[in-house]
Amino acid sequence: MDTTTRPTAYNYQVVRQFAVMTVVWGILGMGLGVFIAAQLVWPQLNFDLPWTSFGRLRPLHTNLVIFAFGGCALFGTSLYVVQRTCQVRLISDRLAAFTFWGWQAVLVGAVVSLPLGFTTSKEYAELEWPLAILLAVVWAAYAVLFFGTIMRRKTKHIYVANWFYGAFILVTAMLHVVNHMALPVSLFKSYSAYSGATDAMIQWWYGHNAVGFILTTGFLGMMYYFVPKQAERPVYSYRLSIVHFWALITLYIWAGPHHLHYTALPDWAQSLGMVMSIILLVPSWGGMINGMMTLSGAWHKLRSDPILRFLVVSLAFYGMSTFEGPMMAIKTVNALSHYTDWTIGHVHSGALGWVAMITIGSTYHMLPKAFGRERMHSIALINAHFWLASVGTVMYITAMWVNGITQGLMWRAINDDGTLTYSFVEAVQASHHGYMVRLAGGAIFASGMLLMAWNTWRTIRGADPQQAAEAARIEPAGVRP
Repeated sequence: MDTTTRPTAYNYQVVRQFAVMTVVWGILGMGLGVFIAAQLVWPQLNFDLPWTSFGRLRPLHTNLVIFAFGGCALFGTSLYVVQRTCQVRLISDRLAAFTFWGWQAVLVGAVVSLPLGFTTSKEYAELEWPLAILLAVVWAAYAVLFFGTIMRRKTKHIYVANWFYGAFILVTAMLHVVNHMALPVSLFKSYSAYSGATDAMIQWWYGHNAVGFILTTGFLGMMYYFVPKQAERPVYSYRLSIVHFWALITLYIWAGPHHLHYTALPDWAQSLGMVMSIILLVPSWGGMINGMMTLSGAWHKLRSDPILRFLVVSLAFYGMSTFEGPMMAIKTVNALSHYTDWTIGHVHSGALGWVAMITIGSTYHMLPKAFGRERMHSIALINAHFWLASVGTVMYITAMWVNGITQGLMWRAINDDGTLTYSFVEAVQASHHGYMVRLAGGAIFASGMLLMAWNTWRTIRGADPQQAAEAARIEPAGVRP
């Protein structure tokens, strides 16, 4: 009997597909990031071609790592977690298949259109209107699939990870639709429905909450399931997890204006964004502490479990990034940090240290279960991957911190007569060595993804269809998630 159609089995087919594409897109997105980092060291690598210029490849890099690598991870883990915690199969296999293939179509569209220069020029929202509409349709299908499965659950309780996944799905849909309101003038060109400071405010309401609800809230859903499962310990405080959820989604939505300090945005809006960003530190650290304390009684496992190491170190970077972000939102700090590489360092301490590491750890946990294996093919390779990721991240963000503070101090240095002490070119020259270290750190991190790809391939090759079918069997109702 075909186990993929049995009502007594979870739909792991779509989980497997998204898990594999998480690894594939991770290599492509991070590899492209290494290449454009090399362009900043050796500008000749732009090749004097428009479609290989930094200005066109950098948006493609951000789309691939956020929506391709991170997006596939969120789709795969959320559809895995919602089935396991609700103890019911996804409501529709066809809708699940449409979600997977539709999302891949959006990503391929980005790979084709962005190097050709078809862009809205909005950060994290560069896709032109045909792809934006397709993305909205796929997202609606995803929402129906996720919430429909929750409505059919066999458990009375909705596990907290699903709260975070659910908020990420709903708010991302709202952000995407509002920010992409535009007037199409051709098949590949549109103009925003907003203008001036209003357009900037709506863009950064979207832009910062893409960080807040995709790269934070969605991945916290991942954390609340996979950290307890890998540590084999219950969540430290379930009450704290609920407080964390409501405080986070209440405050995060207001923080966007801190991207627009010292601009035409009204001063009260800038101050509101700053204050909300500072307050946001409290729920962020509450969630980080909750995740860390879940390891109470299990810290010894870090000696022998590199998957748990990925998950725990990601929480450390989450705590660091959510301290640094509110600090950089303070106007006086922002006056030094904004437009410098310090911001790039902050983004990547979250993107590499938090998002990528929690994704890698969760995928290592989920992959063998989805394919019916007891564990990944090689624990030694996972251990090597952990150290490559850790060293690469630290090199990257340290180089950008040093560069950023150097740039900020050089730009604000003035002579006694009021003229600038340094030219902009001198600041670029002073940044060169930092760019070389950043390139090395990014390359080290990306090389770890190649180990993950090999480990994943060997794990899949050794999969037993009968064991995979048994792993997909739905647990009896009433078993606690």
